[in-house]
Amino acid sequence: MTEPSEASEAKRRPQQRKQVLLRLDPAVYEAVARWAGDELRSANAQIEFLLRRALAEAGRLPGEAGPLPRRGRPPAPPQ
Repeated sequence: MTEPSEASEAKRRPQQRKQVLLRLDPAVYEAVARWAGDELRSANAQIEFLLRRALAEAGRLPGEAGPLPRRGRPPAPPQ
């Protein structure tokens, strides 16, 4: 019996978020963090929002890029 290929395995698993190490000038980080606070986002969510917007404006946002994950508390189940 053969093992499933990586492509078929990826189709069955929900796509995981990629973790990256990002080095920023402290003043740039503080500005992004303040902006994120103004828009009720985390600094990480703000950076992803800005990267996606820049990619879209440049026509480079991949079609397979899913929507931004919902932030905050999950909705309550129906009763």
